[in-house]
Amino acid sequence: MPLHRGADRSASTTTEEERTELRRLSLNPFYGEADPVSGMTSAPPQHRLPDGPIPPATAYQLVHDELMLDGNSRLNLATFVTTWMEPQASVLLAECRDKNMIDKDEYPRTAELERRCVAMLADLWNAPDPATAVGCSTTGSSEACMLAGMALKRRWATRNASRYPATARPNLVMGINVQVCWDKFCNFWEVEARLVPMEGDRFHLDPQAAADLCDENTIGVVAVLGSTFDGSYEPVGELCAALDALQERTGLDIPVHVDGASGAMIAPFLDEDLVWDFRLPRVSSINTSGHKYGLVYPGVGWALWRSPAELPEELVFRVNYLGGDMPTFALNFSRPGAQVVAQYYTFLRLGRDGYRAVQQTARDIAGNLATRIGAMAEFQLLTRGDELPVFAFTTAPGVRNFDVFDVSRRLREHGWLVPAYTFPANREDLSVLRVVCRNGFSADLAALLVADLEQVLPELRGQEHPLNRDKSAATSFHH
Repeated sequence: MPLHRGADRSASTTTEEERTELRRLSLNPFYGEADPVSGMTSAPPQHRLPDGPIPPATAYQLVHDELMLDGNSRLNLATFVTTWMEPQASVLLAECRDKNMIDKDEYPRTAELERRCVAMLADLWNAPDPATAVGCSTTGSSEACMLAGMALKRRWATRNASRYPATARPNLVMGINVQVCWDKFCNFWEVEARLVPMEGDRFHLDPQAAADLCDENTIGVVAVLGSTFDGSYEPVGELCAALDALQERTGLDIPVHVDGASGAMIAPFLDEDLVWDFRLPRVSSINTSGHKYGLVYPGVGWALWRSPAELPEELVFRVNYLGGDMPTFALNFSRPGAQVVAQYYTFLRLGRDGYRAVQQTARDIAGNLATRIGAMAEFQLLTRGDELPVFAFTTAPGVRNFDVFDVSRRLREHGWLVPAYTFPANREDLSVLRVVCRNGFSADLAALLVADLEQVLPELRGQEHPLNRDKSAATSFHH
């Protein structure tokens, strides 16, 4: 959540008379209810509650007009979040937006749909016994990761209660490419983050390097199935093998959590032979984002544990609320049930074959787009969209007169939001562009992106040097 401070900065540059006139002109006379000249002499204040109400049509139009300045979400190739759903799903979302997900006794069918989704995911991820696997919906993968991390920490504390005081500080091993929510978890829950840096052409976690960072205070290792930096899968099977070898040598039994925010809804359909899930005994928990490649509008996520043994019972609260005794494990309490309903709708609507078709289309579009961009002399591919439907590319070694930040800025002029960012240690020298292909990003739109990229290249070639030398202003897109 962004932190907003202060008032409108533009107010300090105008006089009171100018501000009064600006407020008078802020409302289109047509917004006046029935009479265009009645009571429409001043726009409502923006930084304090207005003194009285205004007609609903006026309030709607004011908010609507300001939001026109946002980018077009369908052209946002930075986000993994779903930007298109069928009209029928939107109807269901509207019908359920007033249902509170926590009121399971009041909305038992919504609670049942959540239970079914958990069971379906447990089966999809090959839990040893899907009927006993435990899980819950969340507001997204960030909350799901927090819950998984809490379970790992509590299990570690229970195992080591006789050897360590309550103040002992555990650690969590992961690649430096993890989503920022893992940094938050370590900060908020006082866990040391042990990060495996990038090296050379390896842009995610190295299994042996991760195992080497583990010790008796390690609560677990996080493997990312689909890195946000380049779309690549981390080798979960190899990581588990390295940790198996570590246990044979030292006796340390380190669990693995798979952050499958995106890949856990891709691999089961497109990479069925890839063993990354609960088929690996060392994988204790998995999360995914229903609002990413689960194909639901934000925000819904899912956290699952292979069995009740992986989720300490003391973390589950049993709440007597509105007449019902309900187990709950979440950082939030009240939240809408609409997204959970939409997730169940999408599971029913598509089934395995439907998900396979949708995800394969996204991967095919990503692969074709990557091939076309890679064929341009000015660019060099890092990945090709053959794991997540996501690929990253950078400028070719001989390009000196523009950089990826110039390309991102020029594409924005055509409406495209393509992020440019610098990689972390030990590849801070590498700056890239990343393209996320989602359902709704069609081959036609991909062709338009290529055409716009070709259109901006002549002017970029004509530059004397990159326009922005300050790379500290660059931001990475971790969502």
